[in-house]
Parts: sequence; structure tokens; C-alpha cells
Amino acid sequence: MAKVRGADILAESLIGLGVDTIFGVPGDTGVVFYDALYAVPDQLRHVLARDERHAAAMADGYARVSNKIGAVEVSSGGGTTYVVGGLGEAMASGVPVLLITSDIHRSSRGSGALTEIDQMALFSGVTKFRAVVEHASDIPAMTAQAVRTATDGRPGPVALIFPEDVFDELVEQEALDMSPTTQTLVDVPAQRQSASDDVVARAAELLANAERPAIMAGSGVHSSGAWSELGALAETGAIPVATTIHGRGVIADADQWSLGVVGNNGGRPYANDYLASADVVLLVGTRANATDTNSWQGPAREGTTVLQIDVDADRAGRNFPESVRLVGDARTVLQQILEQVPKASDEVRVKRGEEVVAERTAWAADRWEGDLKDGQLHPRDVVELVDEVIGSESLWVADPGTPTPNVATYRAISKPGRSVIIPRGHGPMGYAIPAAVGISVARPGLPVVSVTADGSFAMACGELETVSRFDLPILYVQFTNHSMGWIKMLQHLYSSKRYFGVDPGTIDAVKVAEGCGLRAERVTTLERLRELVTEFAHDPKPLYIDIEVPHMIDVLPPVPAWQTALDGNAERPVY
Repeated sequence: MAKVRGADILAESLIGLGVDTIFGVPGDTGVVFYDALYAVPDQLRHVLARDERHAAAMADGYARVSNKIGAVEVSSGGGTTYVVGGLGEAMASGVPVLLITSDIHRSSRGSGALTEIDQMALFSGVTKFRAVVEHASDIPAMTAQAVRTATDGRPGPVALIFPEDVFDELVEQEALDMSPTTQTLVDVPAQRQSASDDVVARAAELLANAERPAIMAGSGVHSSGAWSELGALAETGAIPVATTIHGRGVIADADQWSLGVVGNNGGRPYANDYLASADVVLLVGTRANATDTNSWQGPAREGTTVLQIDVDADRAGRNFPESVRLVGDARTVLQQILEQVPKASDEVRVKRGEEVVAERTAWAADRWEGDLKDGQLHPRDVVELVDEVIGSESLWVADPGTPTPNVATYRAISKPGRSVIIPRGHGPMGYAIPAAVGISVARPGLPVVSVTADGSFAMACGELETVSRFDLPILYVQFTNHSMGWIKMLQHLYSSKRYFGVDPGTIDAVKVAEGCGLRAERVTTLERLRELVTEFAHDPKPLYIDIEVPHMIDVLPPVPAWQTALDGNAERPVY
């Protein structure tokens, strides 16, 4: 009777469940699984990363733009400890990632074996589900359970831990039950839950009777694919829509109901003011934390009626305990509300719409007028130029620091959809370089713009070789200010300009990128930038552009709390 190895069972299970790509770095305990991958390259593509944290970021980026689970593989010891950093962002941001990790031989447990670590404990803070697979025959059912859990409810990372001898274990083919893996389970959302009718009726009534209603939308709208329903509710009720950074793209920027980004990082002042003055605010698929709400000012925790749609009952109302909680899938619940909200009167529609457009137009026309040092470019000018030349079909990803507020607020969104990825779960530096790989793999043929900074570059530049190896159509734009700029700005504002630990040496990013096989250039004029980006748009080949930008101390980015500090309020904002 034919027998099959555990490693081959895992590969077959993943394929059956709909996983077709896995990012990873091989190690001793996972060698047999790589032998199984060798046999199925056309069904289960492997993308070799240069670092496990970066492999997780690739899977994260892949998942965000595909709305499918991203898969990452690492081995015991260093691989497992490195990957935790990548999973933390996915956990905080609600991104479905399947971690497959190998472990020491079962007979070596407790012996102090090389790479031994309690992986269940290690992953407890960065996964919503984790399990050790003790027998090869359990692989199909446990893999299906893990994938289903990652995509069900609020998406998140899950981990399956395989002792290396389980990969070698043989199971009789005829006795193996593969039925749990015969249904594709990788798509998000796994199911669509509706909210209770009485709560929906109350929410609809509150929105209809509001004098100044608003919507704050987050990444849950993207995960649910609820763009049409959100737009229809805004149009029907004449309700302006603001977005968190994660929600960027839930509504087109030119839509008359679009307020733009709110919060304490990239937030537009008029949008923050609108949320702060609203009497009823509907939160959709957002944590609505201190950063999103501009330190609890918009909406305020007191004096504002808050409604919250969240697929996770534990999160609905967490930050606004008195809110009306609508637990369910964003698209489903928005449709429920839409069916009960009456159409706003023409008078109300004109008044609210004109206010939003006027505020947005005035904001767009307000540009910084100072002088830059020779060779420096303004981040806003860079983002807007690249966006203009490459066009709306491109996908963008941005690192923390200078890239985040500038990309979040200045990259124009022409149609609803997730086309801007910014990691604001944990804000991990170095995310944008590897995440661009996952994004490009998920959406082949589309140009990807990855905006990074010199601090993040130092953490992740090894993955540029991966970009070169796969010849991915990624344009990297590096904002260089020769410091750990964000932290130095905090020291400038809140530590009386006592700068410490924020001024590392400069790395020549152009030479490093060229050493990894990319075309690279340091750019000092907008004219040369336009030439290079135009060439990339016509023939998207890997390209790295290094641009010196003014330090945040000299030219303030769109961070409202910092303007408040410069105006005299030296109290550090609550995050």
C-alpha cells in the first residue's frame, strides 16, 4: 500500500485549501518540507526571502492587496524568533497570515537541543491561533482549521508548528482523510455576519436625525469589500467620510463626501475638525485608537454619539464604551443600515457637500512656501509627481517616519480600493521594502511604488536582491534625512532638543541597491525625478531612487500634534 510523507501531505493540503504562494527562508528542521515543495513548483510557488521578518512582511503585503491569506514558512530557532516581528504588524492590523514553522525532533524535547524554544509561548502574542501538529495524519484537518481561523471574523495570523520528524512520518495513502482540504478557505471574509435588526434600526435613526453626521472608515471596509455600500450610504445620507491611514482608499478623493485622512499621523486639519464637531459618528472597521482619533478629539469620547461596526464583538465599543455596537461584517451591516436610512433632503445635501468640497479645496491649495537646501526635495512634491506620472493603477506601500504622513495624505485615490498600504498596527521600520515584494507577487503586472527612508533602508536593504532576482516592477523612493527622523523630532518637541541615539552614519543606498542588481540613482531635482519615473512607467523594471528631504525639524510633515506642540502645547500626545 502506498505511503506519503507528512511534508507532502502539508503541501497537498495547502494547495487544496487555495494557497498558491509561500514566502520563506529554509532552515535545518524544514529541509523535508522544502523537498516536498520541490515536487510541486507549479502549484505552490515559493518566494525565497533573505530574512524571516521580511518573509512575514511579504506575506502580509500579499494578503492585504489580494484579500487572501498570505503564507510564510520558517524553521526553528532563529527563524521563529525573527518572524515574530513580522507577525506583530499583521496581528495588530488584522491581516490573515498563515505561519508554517518546523521544530526540533519530538524525541529531543527538553534536551536543550540546538534551536529548541517553546514556540507555542513564543507566538502567543502575535497569533490568534497556534497549534503543534503531532501526527502526520492530523495535517489536513489542522491545516484547514488554521486557515479557516485566519480568515474568519477579524482576520489575523495563525501558526502551525511541525516537529521535523512529523514531516518524515509516513501515512498510508488510502487511510488518509484529505476531505477537510477540498474547499478553498483562503478568501476574506470567510463568512458575512449581519447585525441585529433592532440595533441597525437605532443606528439608522440616529444617522437620519443627526445635524452633523460623519463616518470614520478603516481597513475593515477593505477586508469586507464594502466600498460600494459605504459610498451608497454616504450618498444617500449626505454623510462625509473620513478615513484612517489603514482605511485609505475606501472612497475616492474626488468624491464630494470624501474628507480625507484623519488622526494624528497624516490627518488633515479640516477633517479632524469635522470629526471633532460631528454629533453622530459611524465607525466602520477601525480600531479608532488614539492615533486615529487625534488623541480622542474626533470623535470625542464624551458629547458625541458613536456607532461602531466591527466584525469582532470584543472590539466593537472597546474605545467608546457608550457606543451603539453593530457586530458583523462591514459590507453586510452597511447594507442593512442603507436599507433604513432615508435620503437626505436636497437642502442638506447641498449644504454639507459644499462645505466638504470647499474645505478640501482650500487645504489642497495651501502649500509650503519656504526654501530648501540645495539638492533637497519636498516630500509632498515627490509623492505628487510620482503619482501623476505613474497613474492611478499603481499600488503604493510606505514605511513609518517621513513616508507615512506624506503618502497617506498626498497620494491621490481615484477610485475605491486598497491601493495604499501603510503598516500602522505596530509601525515597523523596514516594512515597505519587503512588503512591496508580496504586493507585486499578489498583483503581477501592476507597478508598485515603495516609499522608504534611510533608517528603514538600513533594516531591510537585503531584500533588494529578492526584487532583482524576480525582476519585479517596483519603484523604490527613499526619503533621506540622515537620522532617525521621527524620534529626533519627538526629542526636538518634547525633550527640549536633547538629541540622543538618533544620528547614525549615512549608508550609500545607491551603491547598495546597485550591488543587489537594481538600477539606482540619487536625484536632486524634480526634473530628473520626472525623467526617471517616466522611464519606469513606460518600462517597469526595478528602480531605486534616493532623495534627500528636509528634516522634520525644518519642514513639518502633516502631523497635527506636532503643529500643536510648535504652537505652544508641549504635552506629548497619547498614543
